[in-house]
Amino acid sequence: MNIVFIGPPGSGKGTQAKRLADSNHVPHISTGDILREAVRNTTELGKQAEPIMASGGLVPDDLMIGIIHERLQQADAASGFILDGFPRTVVQAEKLEKVLVGNGHGDLQVLHFLVPDEIIVRRIVSRRSCPSCNAIYHLENAPSKVEGVCDRCGSALVARTDDTEEAVRKRLDAFRKQTLPVVDFYRQKQSLKDVDGNGPVDQVFERIEKSLS
Repeated sequence: MNIVFIGPPGSGKGTQAKRLADSNHVPHISTGDILREAVRNTTELGKQAEPIMASGGLVPDDLMIGIIHERLQQADAASGFILDGFPRTVVQAEKLEKVLVGNGHGDLQVLHFLVPDEIIVRRIVSRRSCPSCNAIYHLENAPSKVEGVCDRCGSALVARTDDTEEAVRKRLDAFRKQTLPVVDFYRQKQSLKDVDGNGPVDQVFERIEKSLS
């Protein structure tokens, strides 16, 4: 099970990737989570990535490829993985193929999430996250039991610096310009399927399972 989830920010691919990974006992590899952890820990990677992420830009190809290459070499990815947020450019997609061949991984299945822009903006500006355990909440659809407090660990919830409407729309523009060519790249290889990402989480998950079967 070597799967790539492609979709704009806020399309729900992270939530669905975690669920699919848990049910199939493979790692969910989120480049966003890796980068945010690096920023929190003020690592060299975090220092490079923080201003780019805050402005809604995309982290350079070479930096991302190195992160993914290192992650896929870990033992838990030997039987498969779900990549969330990578590749975002055709260069990354081409280099990912080389990495997979070098690591002995098989072919990819690619799912492309489709969600209207206005729904995405509404989803993201209402999103809150826990800086301690990375739990995600939504003010409308999945609020915490106590407002502003994480159900899991009790930490104060925060809005990410890149979750403003201005930054979201910039990220959507960047996605269209840089990542939609990746959709065409995989479509030409006949390894891509479109998935309607709008609707209840369970309903979307059923669509995913149907696409993969």
